[in-house]
Amino acid sequence: MSDFKKLLGKRIKQIRKSKNLTQEKLAELINIEIPSLSYIETGKFAPSIETLQKLSEVLEVAPWEFYYFEQITQEEMLKDINNALKNNKQLTEIVYYFCKSVNYKLTD
Repeated sequence: MSDFKKLLGKRIKQIRKSKNLTQEKLAELINIEIPSLSYIETGKFAPSIETLQKLSEVLEVAPWEFYYFEQITQEEMLKDINNALKNNKQLTEIVYYFCKSVNYKLTD
């Protein structure tokens, strides 16, 4: 269980840093003590459901994102995307129109 708490804490820290928040500011925003947040981020404590909910709201992420520990390579992403697109015409159209809407150059 200790490893899981460390993974969760590390992920919370990554998300906090990606939002340019200090531990002090995030602790203030979710109304917990700074040492408590530090213990969560280092895996010494597991956050309560209430704390996870506050973190989710303040950091503007879906709760499942705290549990997304796996790092994936670009090659793995491309393989997964290509397989999904080959098997789903509707998804292919959605991706195509999304790329067009953000002015992504689809052809050379």
